[in-house]
Amino acid sequence: MKKLLYIYIVFISFFSFSQKREIDSLPKELDEYVFVKPGDTLVVNLNEFSIFPKQRFKSRIDVRYYFWFRKKVFKVYPYAKLASDRLDTLNSRLLKIKSKSKRKSYTKKIQKYIEGEFTDQIRKMTKTEGRILIKLIHRQTGETAFNNIKGLRSGWKAFWYNTTANLFKLSLKDEYHPEIENEDFLIEDILQRAFIEDTLKAQKSKLNFDFNEIIRIRKAEINVEEYKKMFAKIRKKKRSKKSKKKS
Repeated sequence: MKKLLYIYIVFISFFSFSQKREIDSLPKELDEYVFVKPGDTLVVNLNEFSIFPKQRFKSRIDVRYYFWFRKKVFKVYPYAKLASDRLDTLNSRLLKIKSKSKRKSYTKKIQKYIEGEFTDQIRKMTKTEGRILIKLIHRQTGETAFNNIKGLRSGWKAFWYNTTANLFKLSLKDEYHPEIENEDFLIEDILQRAFIEDTLKAQKSKLNFDFNEIIRIRKAEINVEEYKKMFAKIRKKKRSKKSKKKS
């Protein structure tokens, strides 16, 4: 039970049905972010001093999708970091508490604190943000969300899995692999550059990967095709609804 506090609060907040979630939209202004070099490559200017090569984009529109996704990562990362921090603190404190009743009391106290501070914000997350959160929990804690909650009693486990499947169709078993998964690479690229800029507070991953080597192999190429297809589907659905209303 030592590893269950933070995931209990994060997911009970996140997978609640009661709050309206935000709608995905792309940033409209790009001039402050990018400049064009000779050839077909766009380079993001984040005013950073970095050992990383600058990102390479196939087109100007791809930059919009990258910054849309960057906004998602920036929103979600603090909650994953909190999860890791609270887990470490909880484990450390519980090791020092001998009484079972006192351990239970301490756990409930921390749960109420986190729930009161972050519930409303997490409830409004989109499906994309929920997926990023699950991946970042693996990054920050070294365990998947599934493994972190599997010790819960059966009633709670059923709640997590059912709401996950019904509301977002997300898997709590999702892992974080920036070396092979494009979305995970994008997340890590965003995080590492933000850490250098000091726009996000750095927290080392508990997973074993070398991002310097990963970005070297990938040549800092940014692939956002998945999100372009996602928005194309959203636009298609909107057009379909409009045409049905007219008919």
